Amino acid sequence: MSSISFTVSFRGQSYPLDLPSDTTLINLQAILHDLTSVPPSNKKLLWKGKKAVGDDTTLIQAGFKDGVRVQMLGSTEQEVGGLKAAEQQHINRVQARTPSSRPRIQPRVTPASSSSLRFRFHKIAPLHHLPNPISAQTLLDKLANDPAILHVMQQHSFSVGLLTELAPHEHPGLLGLNVNSGQEIKLRIRTDRYDGFRLYNDIRKVLCHELAHNVWGDHDENFKQLNSQLNREVAEHGRARAAGTHTLATSTDPYGIYQAPEQEVEAEAWSHVLGGNSSTTSIGGDSRDEMRKRMLEATIKRLQREEEQLEISCGTGHCTDDKDAPTSP
Repeated sequence: MSSISFTVSFRGQSYPLDLPSDTTLINLQAILHDLTSVPPSNKKLLWKGKKAVGDDTTLIQAGFKDGVRVQMLGSTEQEVGGLKAAEQQHINRVQARTPSSRPRIQPRVTPASSSSLRFRFHKIAPLHHLPNPISAQTLLDKLANDPAILHVMQQHSFSVGLLTELAPHEHPGLLGLNVNSGQEIKLRIRTDRYDGFRLYNDIRKVLCHELAHNVWGDHDENFKQLNSQLNREVAEHGRARAAGTHTLATSTDPYGIYQAPEQEVEAEAWSHVLGGNSSTTSIGGDSRDEMRKRMLEATIKRLQREEEQLEISCGTGHCTDDKDAPTSP
């Protein structure tokens, strides 16, 4: 068997070798280990004309020829041992500075519950033929991820297939529509002139109204009671999130009435909004309780007017020109 003469260079030093052409690379690695103290696991060999190699590949199969120069890269056993020792010393120093009694906090990922995946809006889509669909998408996403809305959806097991919008010119007079008890909910989110978007809280009230249609189709007392409950729970959820807010009375507002969280009065008012008259009575005077009663009655009347308008502007359960509108149950 012929031999191959070549040179291995390592850190400025050359090692001329003359080996049989059937010498395997694993044998070459052992020879270089004896010469340089670099173990096979720590070295890399580079040469011109290199071919696919394995441990049992011979020199001639790997592309070795007479006169080829091989560049070797790697670390000696002594260097590797020194690095491991330095690393262990660093670990020891860190552990010495860290009290052993200190609890180690492991990162924890809380998986989404099955109910949170089920009771939600499964798809959100604006109308892309209308102006500024990106802003419309942002607004719909905000509604779909509103903490208070998600709260009532979990509480009442509401699932909606698609949340989308109503075009003012295509559905004049409508503010909301629930198709097939939650298959789709459509909301009027734009102004009539398409020069902006309606107020967020107004749209959210329409959304609560349409969510109630997931259970009741007609605007009967059952619907009114559930609708009031949903709006009350939304208001109470907002109040709970703002529970850390503090207010101070002033000389012009001695009882702090006008600084009280709006959700508190609105949540209480929704308990009375079932389509009938308010059970509260406005009383003269300026005590805190009397002022609160007047605020409550005014809020109830406002909410009742808004609900009456929403019923008129709701396409669910009514005959409309919308081809997707459901028939009255």
